[in-house]
Amino acid sequence: MPRFAANLTMLFTEVPFLERFERAAAAGFNAVEFLFPYAFEARDIRALLDRHQLQLVLHNLPAGDWDAGDRGMACDPQRVGEFRACVGRAITYAQALGVPQLNCLAGKRPAGASEADMRKTLVENLRFAASALGQSGLRLLIEPINSYDIPGFYLNRTDQALSLIDEVGADNLFVQYDIYHAQRTEGEICATLSKHLSRIAHIQTAANPGRHEPGTGELDDAFVFAHLDKLGYSGWIGCEYKPATSTEAGLGWLQTLGKPAAA
Repeated sequence: MPRFAANLTMLFTEVPFLERFERAAAAGFNAVEFLFPYAFEARDIRALLDRHQLQLVLHNLPAGDWDAGDRGMACDPQRVGEFRACVGRAITYAQALGVPQLNCLAGKRPAGASEADMRKTLVENLRFAASALGQSGLRLLIEPINSYDIPGFYLNRTDQALSLIDEVGADNLFVQYDIYHAQRTEGEICATLSKHLSRIAHIQTAANPGRHEPGTGELDDAFVFAHLDKLGYSGWIGCEYKPATSTEAGLGWLQTLGKPAAA
């Protein structure tokens, strides 16, 4: 049966971040994920995870100045030193929080950089990060993101991510497959999952259009979740959606769509 993790960056946003852990546990989640922990002390987050018996399944490497528009920096030839310094900080948090994997946002295409330089920089940065994370027993993920939500984002398609992984050549580098982004960019959700599941370490979901609760968009989410169940997917599905009203009011989908596939 698929296992769902509450994305605390998107859910329960009517309360401060550190109060969302309790809300997630009360709503029935056993696991959480979020974009970044770095504005808080790792010990404070760890205490909340322990208190509410929650597993942290994912957070991201630092991604630059988010409020100023950064969405990662791994493809930027001018920010290699900054990126690599952030890898060490991320590992420190990951070890304190017990998270098994970190996502690397490739970033937007920097003005003036050639395609060759961006690709070379990203490959070398991923190789560096994968090696550093591997020494700590961590997986590194890369996530294709649609160019409608983040115009100019470097990494958009599953085949592009797989090509990068092949070139990097690290056995702890995998795809983070976001169903919402994939549906907007390429479709073929179940076919892609069937073909490449062994190279996908984490899945996220939201409905399209609207990025609201699963089951409210054009995709048959119940079919997709049942397909993952039949494929034997054992990882987590991050609920990275924008509630149409409140998080709790919209959680009925877990009962109707999150059931195990029929035998």
